[in-house]
Amino acid sequence: MSLVTPIDTTLESRRQFLRCARGEEPCDLVLKNAQVINTFTGEIVQQDVGLCQGLIAGLGQYHGHREIDIKQRYLCPGFIEGHIHIESSMLCPDGFASAVVPRGTTAVVCDPHEIANVLGLEGILYMLGSTENLFLDIFAMIPSCVPATNMETSGATLTAKDISRLLDLSGVAGLAEMMNFPGTVYGAPDVIMKLGAAFERGMIIDGHAPGLTGKQLQAYCGAGISSDHECTTLEEAREKLRAGMYIFIREGSTAKNLEALLPLVSPATARRFLLVSDDRHPDDLLQEGHLDYILKKAVACGLDPVIALQMVTINPSERFDLKMRGAVAPGYLADLTILDDLVDFTPHQVYKKGRLVAENGQSIIFPSSHKSVKKTAAEATNTIHLNWQRLDFKIPAQKGLIRVINCVENQIVTEMSETEPTIIDGYTVADPRRDLLKISVIERHLASGDMTNGFVRGFGIKQGAIASTVAHDSHNLIIVGTDDEVMLAAAHLVADNGGGIALIHNDKSIILPLPVAGLMSTAPAEEVTARLSDMKRLAKQMGVKETNPFMLLSFLALPVIPSFKITDQGLIDVDTFQTVPLYV
Repeated sequence: MSLVTPIDTTLESRRQFLRCARGEEPCDLVLKNAQVINTFTGEIVQQDVGLCQGLIAGLGQYHGHREIDIKQRYLCPGFIEGHIHIESSMLCPDGFASAVVPRGTTAVVCDPHEIANVLGLEGILYMLGSTENLFLDIFAMIPSCVPATNMETSGATLTAKDISRLLDLSGVAGLAEMMNFPGTVYGAPDVIMKLGAAFERGMIIDGHAPGLTGKQLQAYCGAGISSDHECTTLEEAREKLRAGMYIFIREGSTAKNLEALLPLVSPATARRFLLVSDDRHPDDLLQEGHLDYILKKAVACGLDPVIALQMVTINPSERFDLKMRGAVAPGYLADLTILDDLVDFTPHQVYKKGRLVAENGQSIIFPSSHKSVKKTAAEATNTIHLNWQRLDFKIPAQKGLIRVINCVENQIVTEMSETEPTIIDGYTVADPRRDLLKISVIERHLASGDMTNGFVRGFGIKQGAIASTVAHDSHNLIIVGTDDEVMLAAAHLVADNGGGIALIHNDKSIILPLPVAGLMSTAPAEEVTARLSDMKRLAKQMGVKETNPFMLLSFLALPVIPSFKITDQGLIDVDTFQTVPLYV
């Protein structure tokens, strides 16, 4: 959809709207006795809010054909998510909308680079088309790095020419996170052409530059990139804020940076911050919430509640130039969230263009996707192509130490250590007693048979394997396990279901099918959440330490996040952007 929502501009329609605004005619609906959050001034004022033609006609004292006394509850704009990958919810857009709209979210700015890495242009068109019949506005930032690097195999490539075409589509807000920060800093021709496509159109560019500092950060910002969501320390965020960046404070299912970065938010700096989730699993969306959950946590950490609300309303609206959104003001969309309090931020009601769409945490209207969108989703279900003859999990032993990926709790960054291998019958093997597990990434787009074997610490599995086709960013098949046989069985289980996440432990197995691009389920959020709960229980029986091992596993193949990762092309030292051997 367009960034500017169409309104009825016929002469009589506008004149009728203005008569309602002047108080000469009753509004379609008036929300009486509201504690209105003014996101422009930071005030809370008790007023009536008159709605007409899906817009806010005015604030003050109004009368309407229908009047609802909201009994001094707080009324604020619908929440706006400034950075999310919907695919990481493992839900198709309609399922995602059903999970977040009752939580107060009425618009999201998504980066569909997950599905783009599998299906390219068609995947992006599917995501954009999916918003047409939902009570959630989905805007897109066009993926800038498909594939993210040349050190992995993706299912598609987006060139500068492709990006130019996509930037002209309705519903597009700008160019998504430029993960190739070395290419940006040193002026790689393809990167400059992609950035230029956005410049030519006067569109914004989001960043992705973990740990970037000094002169390299100056060059990165000088290239026109004006946001970052990868800050993990106060010092990093402060330097990027001083360089003119918007700072997106991320609190997702795995990466949690809120507590570390919140001290930097002050009345002087607050308008340069957004609260975002980036990646959030469906069980977290249903059980904890979406932006309402982040608001609750931010306020519990000491942030002023009105400032917190500005960070999910007017700030993202202004950042992404989302017309008519982010405020309760005349002429703005009647996208509204009514809250019981400013502590838990529990939505009492949610309105979309003046229509009540959710109440007491439940959707009351269930729109379905268009047939064309369902057809596109169906066409995206045959994406698992493995060369079974070339699969080989064995690692011949050598002399010396081995490099190991060390997981960091509640972060998507990793560390690298060197340790003595465990060797049996001439092969280097997993050793669960030392929490030393084997990890493999297998190319699944071209059936090339390319794969890499390595080792990881931090899962704690005593026996069994976890396999997934959700493996950022190229989404090849990633498996962690205690022995080759169980890892192969997990690979078969995933492939037989057209993609998904599988666990095998002794004689037990469970699979969450993700047939759409190997990333998303067509089932409702409640069904996906129930299956995830069963999987987490089995993971605990396996000895898994992490509360969300599936999200953790998905980021171990992401070679643009420090410091040590694995792709189908090798073990990646992210700090040097080079492949390195397993043995030191």
